Amino acid sequence: KEDCAFDPLFPHVDPAVFDSRPTFRAFRLLLDNYSRHCGEEEEVTEEESEENRHFLDVIMETGPMKYCHQYCLAKKATYGGESIPEEEEGFKEVLRSIWLELYSRSGGKMDSSGFEHVFVGEVKNDKVSGFHNWIQFYLEETKGNIDYRGYIKPRSCDDSMAETNGDDHVLTLQFAWNGVEKFVGTSFIGVSPEFELALYTIVFLTTEEEDSDISLDVGGEVFDLKVKCYRYNDGKNIGSCYVEAMAHYEV
Repeated sequence: KEDCAFDPLFPHVDPAVFDSRPTFRAFRLLLDNYSRHCGEEEEVTEEESEENRHFLDVIMETGPMKYCHQYCLAKKATYGGESIPEEEEGFKEVLRSIWLELYSRSGGKMDSSGFEHVFVGEVKNDKVSGFHNWIQFYLEETKGNIDYRGYIKPRSCDDSMAETNGDDHVLTLQFAWNGVEKFVGTSFIGVSPEFELALYTIVFLTTEEEDSDISLDVGGEVFDLKVKCYRYNDGKNIGSCYVEAMAHYEV
């Protein structure tokens, strides 16, 4: 609970990052469409439904999501007992169901979704739940809603503590959101929305395990990661999905 960080996590991010790329712009439009408190019924307006459709349209124009679709087809992935559609429009409907379809996390009211939990964050039982996205973190931090408390370093391949610097792409964070604690939360840093959505969707559709081990090579540096994927509603929706940094080393 001790605050070990006097500075914000993001002292500066170039605003052009959010304005120049369609997926970043579309992603941002979704972040204010949810009530963060579990137990409060979500109401989806027509404008919000259109923002959802637009988001799926623009991410499916990107390389990571096209790869995701083709990878799932190659692995003969299924959803709801049926093969993944070869047509892009059919695959968008699968994405909509997995990520954007509302469900109840509190036993009745339609108060949550996979997208809200993973990328926006929720408050349940006086604790922050989910909230694994760096863009949401940055935007909330600039509004003064985040008190960044510090990070936990991953381990290196020789079991010592890995060096952590401004080029890291995965951090395990401690923070408070509007005064509510998140004691441990891991996020990719600096990656695109389509990258995260593609990775988590592949894990969701092509594995049945809660833990998937992957290595991420970012040009001379390797992150050994564990992708945690929890399914909801008998495997119909994403309950939660995030990464844990197991090691970070140079090659």
